[in-house]
Amino acid sequence: MTNSHSRRRGDDAPKQVALALQGGGMHGAFTWGVLDRLLEDGKLAIEGVSATSAGAMNGTMLAYGLLKGGEDGARQALHDFWHAVAESAERYNPLRWMPWLKGKHSFGLDHSPLYAFADMVLRSFSPYQFNPHNLNPLREVLERQVDFSVLRKRCPILLYLCATNVETGKIRIFTGDDICVDAVLASACVPTLFQAVTIDGQHYWDGGYMGNPAIYPLIYHCKTRDVVIVHINPLVRRGVPITAAEILNRISEISFNSSLMRELRAIAFVTDLIQQDKVDRDEMKEMLIHSIRSDEAMCALSVSSKYNADWDFLCELRDNGRRAAEAWQMQHYRYIGQQSSIDIRKEFL
Repeated sequence: MTNSHSRRRGDDAPKQVALALQGGGMHGAFTWGVLDRLLEDGKLAIEGVSATSAGAMNGTMLAYGLLKGGEDGARQALHDFWHAVAESAERYNPLRWMPWLKGKHSFGLDHSPLYAFADMVLRSFSPYQFNPHNLNPLREVLERQVDFSVLRKRCPILLYLCATNVETGKIRIFTGDDICVDAVLASACVPTLFQAVTIDGQHYWDGGYMGNPAIYPLIYHCKTRDVVIVHINPLVRRGVPITAAEILNRISEISFNSSLMRELRAIAFVTDLIQQDKVDRDEMKEMLIHSIRSDEAMCALSVSSKYNADWDFLCELRDNGRRAAEAWQMQHYRYIGQQSSIDIRKEFL
């Protein structure tokens, strides 16, 4: 692994940013690649992270790795986490006994008998029925990889993990002393797969329903105005979905992007007020928004690949993320601290 500081240009001070990390199952390995590339040359200083679901896991590993060993420690922590996820999945994955399905994680697996059966089970039975003991391999992985007691005391960045309160429908932001393994699992609790996570008598599902991720904690609590959003769910998917799986997948993508799009519309509204001198700049904070995404790469993936933790596939996603981050740095790094590098109105309004 290349030493991060060896790639830093001269004595240029890194530019401070906040990160907003989306969730999307195993597609979160794309974000691993983005973070790996951003950390590699040390050109960015990360002040805060708001994250949901797989993004919450990436954000937690980023924070803990920075605490233990700076940028290189964060890169190693992210690598170790995703490798542990792949190892854990391999122990329970029925595909290990069906080698003819190997390599079909990107295309075609959605139409396999195995996927059809799994889809039928998830639609017919709740996790309280097919997983009555509430087993979650991610708990073991997280507890092995992170000392949460240390992270709570010495977290090197502002960390905000988003979850959805099942009963009230409100968003819950876990931060500071609330950061724990249950908070991470709550943020990633897909209700068709796992029982709701209970914390202090409240029950939580995946944060993507109400904030994927939430931007407002970064606006309120970070000094930097620059927010870099790392997208997993494609904003644009050309063509009309035909199969049941494709239709449900697109519904999920639209739903899990909706809260983010609403926040960005509000940011655009406030930005217009500020730029038109309709509000005092000392009263409102003009945010600078940046976006790292690869709709083309993510649209090429099958619905079922969100559940595929095959190591080769995760590395493929990581490499896609690294390429997307490198392209973003080459084209948009110069805008950090100066202006938004995306047209919010064009993209989200």
